[in-house]
Amino acid sequence: MALGKKLSPLLFGLVLLIGLLAYLNWPQQVSEQKSAQKQTPVTVFAVEKRLFPVTIDALGTAKANESVTLTAQVTDTVTRVLFEDGDKVDAGQLLVQLNDVEEVARVAQLQVSLEEAKRQLKRIKNLARTSAASEQLLDEQQALVKSLDAQISVANAQLADLQIKAPFSGSLGIRQVSVGSLLRPADVITTLDDLSVIKVDFNVAENHLASMAVGQKVTAKSVAYPGREFSGEIVAIDSRVDPVTRSILSRAVINNPQAELRPGMLMQVTIEKQVLDTLVVPEEALVPNADKQFVYVVAENNVVREREVIIGERRPGWVQVVEGLNIGERIIIEGTLRVRDGSQVKVLNSDTLES
Repeated sequence: MALGKKLSPLLFGLVLLIGLLAYLNWPQQVSEQKSAQKQTPVTVFAVEKRLFPVTIDALGTAKANESVTLTAQVTDTVTRVLFEDGDKVDAGQLLVQLNDVEEVARVAQLQVSLEEAKRQLKRIKNLARTSAASEQLLDEQQALVKSLDAQISVANAQLADLQIKAPFSGSLGIRQVSVGSLLRPADVITTLDDLSVIKVDFNVAENHLASMAVGQKVTAKSVAYPGREFSGEIVAIDSRVDPVTRSILSRAVINNPQAELRPGMLMQVTIEKQVLDTLVVPEEALVPNADKQFVYVVAENNVVREREVIIGERRPGWVQVVEGLNIGERIIIEGTLRVRDGSQVKVLNSDTLES
């Protein structure tokens, strides 16, 4: 019992010492916990200099290199159809034959008359040498030969109108006639397109006119081929700016050896205006305020500093920074809505930046 009484003051003093130390350290631990809780998690981007293509985007319509709707010149009955839907044909190939029985007979008749007239002309020339035939008779016979020759040319032209031929090489469309059809002028037989080259007509705003030139490279995309790009070049720029839309019509050509592109397709055209070697940042780093643009820079000790920047050209997802940033500075790209000037942040992708 006496020993217990002697130890009680020592035990009491030890308890007091422990309590005092805990009391002294508690505010610091709380402060550290609060500081950790105030650090906002963010993702940053290290500003860098890179090649930044400045482009012009436009929408265009694809057209065939050559395109025609085949029709008849006269009214007559179809006797032969010499093609199928979608056939590839050569220039001058016969596609449709109309009834030409009467025209063929007319040409044959004129040929016989011409041969007889030439025989008579030869006989009269011989007689004229001996003055047995007058010069007037000779002239009349020569005129007859010329007249018959001209009539044969007209008959052959009429005969040619009854044959529908391909004016150039290309691919045919859907057949619209059958044997026995009565074909009239302007009735559609089929379409013919030269798809070896595709023309793309598009409009660009007049402020880009100084950056446009014949021979300039373009790329085109179509929803029919996701992820594909078709390369071509500008071959013509219109001589006038549309006074209503303030745009100018341009034409590019794209080689189409596999006939993948078809007339009438909507094309997304991109023209490379120039290539800048400049500072660029992700578009999501910008914080607009009125007519100004700001970014949040992560300075020393992970303290955020708001900074105004001047931007230049834009591309989808990226922006050129003309003034306000230096290479290597870290700017916030995720978490900009949760921070303010002077905020403490925790960089989540610091390992990625260091590597």
